[in-house]
Amino acid sequence: MEAIALSVGKQGRIVIPANLRQQLAITAGSHLIAWVENGRLILETKNQLWQTIHAASNHIPQDTDLAQELIDERRIAAAKENQ
Repeated sequence: MEAIALSVGKQGRIVIPANLRQQLAITAGSHLIAWVENGRLILETKNQLWQTIHAASNHIPQDTDLAQELIDERRIAAAKENQ
């Protein structure tokens, strides 16, 4: 992994060096998603983020309805609160 020092401009802008943009296929007009995780700034393309989400959900069986599971959990919690 190559580490490159960057500086932040007056308006908070960061220029991503050309070699990093090429490695990540980031071109003018590319959309990036940014967030803070464990005190670090994370930048990902939408494609990278979708790949991360898909990889994280690969262990879930295809016939599992996560929305229904959440609804069921909420109903159980609500029933316990009403007792």
